[in-house]
Amino acid sequence: MAPVPITILTGFLGSGKTTLLLNLVPQLRATNPSYRLALLKNEFGDIAVDSQLASSSAVSGVREILNGCICCNLVGQLSQALVQLRDDVNADRIVIETSGSAFPATLAIEVNRLARETGNFTLDGVVAVIDVENWKGYDDTSFTARIQARYTDLIVFNKWEFCDERRFDECLDRVGDLEVDVAWVKSDRGRVSLDVIFGIDGGLARGMTTSTVGSDDHFHSHDHRTEVEVLSVTLSGKTGATVNAKKLLTLLSSAPKDEVYRIKSILAAHPSIMDSSEGVDTPSPSHQPQIYILNWAFGRWIFTPLRPEVIDHKSDHHVVLRMTVVLARYESGKWKRKLKTDQLLELDGEEKGDLAVVDIS
Repeated sequence: MAPVPITILTGFLGSGKTTLLLNLVPQLRATNPSYRLALLKNEFGDIAVDSQLASSSAVSGVREILNGCICCNLVGQLSQALVQLRDDVNADRIVIETSGSAFPATLAIEVNRLARETGNFTLDGVVAVIDVENWKGYDDTSFTARIQARYTDLIVFNKWEFCDERRFDECLDRVGDLEVDVAWVKSDRGRVSLDVIFGIDGGLARGMTTSTVGSDDHFHSHDHRTEVEVLSVTLSGKTGATVNAKKLLTLLSSAPKDEVYRIKSILAAHPSIMDSSEGVDTPSPSHQPQIYILNWAFGRWIFTPLRPEVIDHKSDHHVVLRMTVVLARYESGKWKRKLKTDQLLELDGEEKGDLAVVDIS
């Protein structure tokens, strides 16, 4: 059996990694309907939001590694997860989509080790996604954002359509300051040609070993996991309860992007709930409740309908919303209090629901 090619997809929080991946799926299906793409996803928090989204979008198999950084304390789970995807899914390719804080070189080293020792895998390349609209800000404060762009075979510039040409040129200059010579491409609203992303045969990634990267004292002296703080939120109520859409949209539209990096959630709501492109006014509920995935990044959000079995309806008191909030450093205490006291997450109707906010960073 030929070794399974692996692509590592990295990028800072909200850069658009999952969107890029999901835009590859229809291209693969059009080229080869039987092609089996598998995803190994590392999530902040304790809910597999993006993995659920990928599962509903015809990705053949998904494994998630939750509540930790795959390049640090969870790297030991990588081998087992890859073997399971290869054997259970019979994958033609595996994409490792990292959390926003991951250091891609560590993953490349581990995949290269597995490739040498087993012959079952081969590292095709590392792809880093950069959010042009916001990267100028967070590359100043995040060591990880810079290092992701340094240890890569291909940079995808995303969300450049929301900026003027000067902003893109500034972003390109900042990448140039990293003193790397890396191929790059602009996405088309999160879409890049299949042939550009897969088949890189990356020389940089394949050459990464402990000896070649281990000399980077900047990485080893810096605990990049301290760059973000994470809150896990649950809102519970009786069977059939839904989230108060007006209050939720107030939270989404008012969260400052220098404090809140990502909001991800699985929730029950009425179909009247709106994406950021549609506005924040919510008409009166008129249809049956639906289960949604919420993805919020830098002031924009989208609700994607999901299968209803995602939320447990077995008991009279069940979870109506599960949410992960990824914050800038030193912001978790403030936002923990804010979510508890400002009544931004409540149920429709007279019942307010039981809200729990836990710091898991």
